[in-house]
Amino acid sequence: MRTADFDFELPEKLIAQEPVLPRDQCRLLVVRRDSNQFEHRKFYEIKEFLSESDLLVLNDSRVIPARLYGRKSTGAKVEVLLIERIQNGTWKAIVKPGSKIKKGSTLVFDELSCKVVEHLPDSTRVLEFNEPGAEETIKKIGKMPIPPYIKKYPKNPELYQTVYAKAEGSVAAPTAGLHFTKELLSELQASGVNITYITLHVGLGTFRPVKVDKIENHKMHSEFYTISEKTVKKISETRQKGGKVIAVGTTVVRTLEAVAAENAGNLIAKSGYTDIFIYPPFKFNVVDGIITNFHLPRSTLLMLVSAFAGREKILNAYREAVKERYRFFSFGDACMIL
Repeated sequence: MRTADFDFELPEKLIAQEPVLPRDQCRLLVVRRDSNQFEHRKFYEIKEFLSESDLLVLNDSRVIPARLYGRKSTGAKVEVLLIERIQNGTWKAIVKPGSKIKKGSTLVFDELSCKVVEHLPDSTRVLEFNEPGAEETIKKIGKMPIPPYIKKYPKNPELYQTVYAKAEGSVAAPTAGLHFTKELLSELQASGVNITYITLHVGLGTFRPVKVDKIENHKMHSEFYTISEKTVKKISETRQKGGKVIAVGTTVVRTLEAVAAENAGNLIAKSGYTDIFIYPPFKFNVVDGIITNFHLPRSTLLMLVSAFAGREKILNAYREAVKERYRFFSFGDACMIL
């Protein structure tokens, strides 16, 4: 398939610049794979589409304040985006201006410094922070890596975290989960809906633009994930009861389906890295429904939901969302695909 097959017109003013508050008051477009009708709802109404035998699977990864501003030893300004912790104090990073930052360079920030110890083939760098307590200092001075289409840094960076974020390691939020409040999660559990978690640390690969003409030639970056025995058991129990497994976000879809694809369609408890790229046609082994945001044109995330519901149905849903002035991308509205 061609990348151009996943394009659509999106007015810039529909790109959300801040979240709706309370979080669960955003709009929800309900798309059914067996129907051409769409439903326009509010997010807190998702409970109407879930039964007590169903299971929500959420990604509990927490965004790290991964953007650092500093200077070279010469005084020239530098910007660093930490994208993967290799070990304590050692990070893989994107450094700007990349052409000027050589191996052996020292970069100085407010309260710490690092050395460029390696220049990798993909143009990223390996940085070594040697000061005691460097990891805590990074949390203190680092900025949340807000996507470039959000023009203003949020007054409250916690709005770019899910209310259940726990495992630190993402450089972008698993944004489908941003719509949940603690109260909504409690209401869902009280009604009998089960909830469980996986961890996938969102890297730049999820948002990397597709620059090739044929989508089959696109390569994803690897991202670290963990699926626990508890989650595998809950999914198995849901299947036995005839319930639906609803993935909250494309990161959850990719994690569950990557592990199942490696194990003849069966889910097992596992930690590792995945670079799975889901696009049409794709056989889904685990997921029965997806709660997600509205994604960028020509993006791998749009291709994933198209693999789940069909390209034409998804593009029709996106046209409907544009017509009805839904808000798009990270701080935007939600879509529930059943």
